[in-house]
Amino acid sequence: MVVRNPDEIFVTPEQLPGACSGELHPMALKGIELFDAQQYWEAHEALEAAWRDERGQARYLYQGILQVGIVYLQIERNNFIGMAKMFERCKKWLHPWPDQCRGVDVAQLRADVAAAVAAAGKLGPGNLAGFDRSLFKKVKRVVKGED
Repeated sequence: MVVRNPDEIFVTPEQLPGACSGELHPMALKGIELFDAQQYWEAHEALEAAWRDERGQARYLYQGILQVGIVYLQIERNNFIGMAKMFERCKKWLHPWPDQCRGVDVAQLRADVAAAVAAAGKLGPGNLAGFDRSLFKKVKRVVKGED
């Protein structure tokens, strides 16, 4: 597993335009496909492979998507504390990215994971078995030229 200090700045505002141009790594595409199928551990593995192979700063976008999947996995496992910890980490990974990057609707991803965590928070520790799994949303993709 990739281990980084989540407080460390990994991409600067000046790097964002270059990091967001281009296409997703093929393993990131596979990871998103698995994420969308709610196979979060498998998505983690594919996104981590993309993270390792990607040479540019976009690799940190893959880390953010990966972290959202781990938040969802912790909810599935009824691990309230793990969910809360991963959500805090996840927010740090997704925060610097613009609303759209490499065809990923990052703003929607941030909103979706926040909504899932809020719903889990209302249930509270020990009650995640009643979580509405329809709140696990797919990674929304944006076609170039869409507003």
